[in-house]
Amino acid sequence: MTRSILILNGPNLNLLGTRQPEVYGPTTLKDIEAMCKAKAESLGVGLVFQQSNHEGALIDALHAARGVHAGVILNAGGYTHTSIALMDAISSCALPVVELHLSNIHAREPFRHHSYISSVAIGQICGFGAAGYPLAMDALLAYLGDDQ
Repeated sequence: MTRSILILNGPNLNLLGTRQPEVYGPTTLKDIEAMCKAKAESLGVGLVFQQSNHEGALIDALHAARGVHAGVILNAGGYTHTSIALMDAISSCALPVVELHLSNIHAREPFRHHSYISSVAIGQICGFGAAGYPLAMDALLAYLGDDQ
């Protein structure tokens, strides 16, 4: 059976490439999706790539991932620093979650230094821009025992 991972993106990530490129880089979310799908295909891993600007939709996606995906890569955007509900959904879905950020949240404004996600994630990757997505895929697959 092919393992499948969910890459879940939060608010404002649909604007990548045009939104603050000096912070988030010039790569669009569609570019990142294509890069991740190519990597997943080369590894023989299933991939679902989603984005929503709505907290409830992200929570619903995490709940729906249970029993479907082997793990989740989550770029929760601004919800990282505010959403206890998203943290609880991660705990409830009983799947390994890698927290991902394009920018280094620890080198930015003080309010970005706290992450509700990190307390329930298996690890965090931040500061590598779009390259963080394939890094997160490698990390999740290594955690799952699929370091191919």
